[in-house]
Amino acid sequence: MKKLLLLLVSVPLIGLGQQTFNFMHNGLNREYIYYSPANLQVDAPLVFVAHGFTGSAQGIMNYCGMNTIADQNNFAVCYPQGTTDSWGDNFWNVGYDFHAGVTVDDVDFIVSLASYLQSTYQLSSTNTFFTGMSNGAEMCYLLACEGPNVFRAFAPVAGTIFPNGLTNNICSPGIPVPIFETHGRNDNVTLIQGDPFDQYWGPYLSIDTIIDFWVDQNSLTNLVVDTFPNFNNPNKITISYKYSDPSTNNEVWLYTHKSGHNWGDDGDMVIEQEIWDFFSQMSFTAPSWDCDPANVVGCYDPGTGAGQYTSLSNCQSACGINPVIEHSINKELLKVTNLLGRETKGTKNEVLFYIYDDGTVEKKLIIE
Repeated sequence: MKKLLLLLVSVPLIGLGQQTFNFMHNGLNREYIYYSPANLQVDAPLVFVAHGFTGSAQGIMNYCGMNTIADQNNFAVCYPQGTTDSWGDNFWNVGYDFHAGVTVDDVDFIVSLASYLQSTYQLSSTNTFFTGMSNGAEMCYLLACEGPNVFRAFAPVAGTIFPNGLTNNICSPGIPVPIFETHGRNDNVTLIQGDPFDQYWGPYLSIDTIIDFWVDQNSLTNLVVDTFPNFNNPNKITISYKYSDPSTNNEVWLYTHKSGHNWGDDGDMVIEQEIWDFFSQMSFTAPSWDCDPANVVGCYDPGTGAGQYTSLSNCQSACGINPVIEHSINKELLKVTNLLGRETKGTKNEVLFYIYDDGTVEKKLIIE
C-alpha cells in the first residue's frame, strides 16, 4: 500500500451540517461530503457511505437516508467521491476488468480521509464504519481485506469481491472483521450466485462464498435465520441470516430480499436503520466508572459503558476518593483483556484493559 501523501486545500468549519470539501491525496484532488448533526459529542461514531459505479457522493446521500439516521443517533457521516475513468464514469478501483492498469489507490485515500476526519472533528477512532452500494459495496470488501484496522465493521449493499482487485488475489485481513451484506435474490447486475466467467466486470465471487469466508474468518459457530414481517410488500420477502459466537461480538449478517440491484426497497425493511443497528451492536464500548455505593472498592466499571465518568480519576474526584490511598491498597490482577474482551498476555501497540480484584480497571497502551 502506498505511503500517506496528504495536503489539505480547504479547512472545514465545524458544526455547519452538510458541506463539500476537497482533499488532496497522491496528487489527486478528491472530494467528499461531510455531514454532522448539531451539537455532535466528542468521540462520536463516524460512518462512511460510498456511491456505486457512475454514481456520486451527492447522489447516494440524497437516497440512502443516512443523514436522518445520523440525526437520530448522533454520529457523523462522510460521503467520499470516487475518481472518473477514461469513459467519464465515476468509480472505485476494486478490480474491474476494464479498469486494468488503473493505479488510483482508493484504499489509501479512504484510510487517509478517515484519519483526517477523526482528528479534525474529534470523532471516534475506534467506532468508524463503512457502507456502500454496488461498486461502493465492493469498496467495503476491499477495505475489509486490505485495511481492517481502521474500520470497526462493514455493511456492503449489493456488492461482491473481484479477486483481481485484491493484492496477489488474496483477501487476508489481519483481524476479525464484522460484515453485513444485503443482496437481492433477483439482482441482475451483481448476481447473488456470482459469475466466474463474467466478460464485462470480470469474474466475481458468489455471496455464499463471501459470507462463508467471513464466518470462518471470525470463527463463528451459531446461525439464526429469520424472516421479516411482510406488511407492505409481500413480493419482496427479506430473510436474515445472523452468524455469531459467544466468545466474540464480531458477527456476520446476510439479508437477502426478492428485489433487484438496489439499496433495499423491499417495503418492510429500512436498510439504513438495519445498517446502523448492526454498526451499533458491533461498536466497542470503552470502560466507564461509577462510585461504589458500598464504598468498598471506591470506583468500579459497571460495564456496557453505563458509568457516569469517562475516566477513573474523574470518578475518584467526584466520589471524594483519594487515589493515593485507593491505589496503596494491595490488589490482585485478575486478567488482561483486549478491545474484544478476550484475555491476552498483551502485545505492543495494542489497547489493553487490566482488571483487578478490587473492581478497578486500568487502560494501557504499550508503544513499541
